[in-house]
Amino acid sequence: MNKKESGQKLSAKASKIMRSNNSSQIQKSLAASVLSQRSTGKITGSAMESKASKVMNSNKYSGTTKSLAASVLAQSDKSR
Repeated sequence: MNKKESGQKLSAKASKIMRSNNSSQIQKSLAASVLSQRSTGKITGSAMESKASKVMNSNKYSGTTKSLAASVLAQSDKSR
């Protein structure tokens, strides 16, 4: 079980991203993962870990997208 969970501020930002028509597919995907990990104890799946890692290693994504990716990675399975 994961003891980490998405924070309130990032969850609020993720919620806005999910409702926005201007958000990219990658932002919405990461935002959905952040929201699913809010107060649930769920951990990030391997496919989402890979997606978040690619975001963190790229220069083309915004700070908002990277903060979502960082949260997703912080809640990943450390044994992978």
